[in-house]
Amino acid sequence: MLTPSDTPDWRSMSQEERDLGLNNGVHVPASADLVAGWDRRSQAKRAHHADHLDLRYGPRERNRIDFFKAAQQAPTLLFVHGGYWQTRAKETFALFAEGPMAHGINVALIGYTLAPDATLDEIVGEIHAGIDYLAGQLPALGGDGGHIVVAGWSAGGHLTSMALSNPNVRAGMAISGIYDLEPIRHSYLNVKLRLDEATSRRNSPMMQSGGALKPLSLVVGDAELPLLRKQTADFAGHRARYGLPVTYEEVPGANHFTIMNEMASPAGRITTLIRQLFDRTAG
Repeated sequence: MLTPSDTPDWRSMSQEERDLGLNNGVHVPASADLVAGWDRRSQAKRAHHADHLDLRYGPRERNRIDFFKAAQQAPTLLFVHGGYWQTRAKETFALFAEGPMAHGINVALIGYTLAPDATLDEIVGEIHAGIDYLAGQLPALGGDGGHIVVAGWSAGGHLTSMALSNPNVRAGMAISGIYDLEPIRHSYLNVKLRLDEATSRRNSPMMQSGGALKPLSLVVGDAELPLLRKQTADFAGHRARYGLPVTYEEVPGANHFTIMNEMASPAGRITTLIRQLFDRTAG
């Protein structure tokens, strides 16, 4: 198995190799069935916590937040879904609130406009607007408005890293994310994203000098595509070089989809890392 350090540079790959190197659906043939299972379990979760669904934080259709309350005055985890910024929706990911909520952590799930209906700059702006809205609403919802941690999977991992600069965010948990958008810009994924070099660079945490001085946990499955494992490892190294708080782990045996089992479970590794982030940023 390739390690992140010996993964070929994406620039040396052919177009076909690069496209396949980023295609999680092809890499995990069972992914459609896995996501269908997420949908079913999430539908039940939303029905059980129906008091605060689709709270509108902005003018566009997907500018909505679901809030699941675990305890009065508890801190809140805001989860950002993935789908390469162009597919999926918050409703599919409600089940992953189960792990953190079992430990008394409120969970909010944010929707955002997908490409090509929104540029990446606009998507990042929507996430910040949603965070600001949630921080203002949490006291009325019974949560602690001053204690928000952001988590996200895949494209949501990228958006989590971009959200760290928000003053209402104390820490981040980025799962199997993208932190250098240049490989994306040179792949099939850019048909809808329409990134140019300037947009790619200003939205790539790996391209920035420094970053937010807040704890960030980075995880990726050791059975994921080598390019994605390298993205996470390289970003951990980038933060370490700038003296920014970071942890890096590979989850044994996990692919891009099964890694989320570690958040759905109260005893999962990602749930444990989330709890540690809240403990580190309490007070």
